[in-house]
Amino acid sequence: MNLIITSDNQTLSQKAFQFIKETITRKADAVFGLPTGDTPKKLYQMMIDDHQQQGTSYREARIINLDEYVGLATDHPQRYFHFMRSHLIDHLDIQLPNFHIPRSDCISLHQSCLLYEALLATHPRDIQLLGLGINGHIGFNEPGTPFTARTRVVTLTEDTRRANARFFSSIDEVPKRAITMGIENILEAKKIVIMASGKSKAQAVRNMLEGEITEACPGSALRMHRDLWVIIDTLASQKLSDSTRHQAMVWGVGGDGQ
Repeated sequence: MNLIITSDNQTLSQKAFQFIKETITRKADAVFGLPTGDTPKKLYQMMIDDHQQQGTSYREARIINLDEYVGLATDHPQRYFHFMRSHLIDHLDIQLPNFHIPRSDCISLHQSCLLYEALLATHPRDIQLLGLGINGHIGFNEPGTPFTARTRVVTLTEDTRRANARFFSSIDEVPKRAITMGIENILEAKKIVIMASGKSKAQAVRNMLEGEITEACPGSALRMHRDLWVIIDTLASQKLSDSTRHQAMVWGVGGDGQ
């Protein structure tokens, strides 16, 4: 495991962007597993700016989304399909057939999960980018999820629904189900980069990095991965032990690190 502590969210996003840029520069047809939410927004804007200003191309790349809500109308603005289009896809030169997200508007959600499993099997991800939920969830793999879980329909916890309610008019509008990659799917990526920012994530970060590797904290499963990069800001690192902090690489905190 590699831990990087940054001065703030902006610097965190810049460091994560470096992983994306290095990968697409080295491999034009790279496969990226990407999430939605507030955490990656600055990173996605950096990808767009770099594409527009430096000409970095994603034409041959593939983007495979982590999850999607179940139960929202096809044109609902909070569908993750629309989030990805508006915050990233429509501003790059990626070909739309190379953008994949679980289908939740079909008759058979089970069949949708099977098709996504087939896609993941034939398109190994070079990088899986993740955010971390306040209860330690990754994707929509909530506490108690077996580490062997694969793509499936899940019921969202009330904590997760409350955390996402700010994007809706009321919590009553927040979907109760979603399709998500499973923890085992996530661990199959060649490299994992997880980002966490802000003091609200500090306990989840501590549980992920210093607690037991347990299904009670889905993020702790990532410590079993051979190429894991954890990028957090100083606020999210507040509850880590001194020994863990001393082992971290520092980026933008009193001068750039590695």
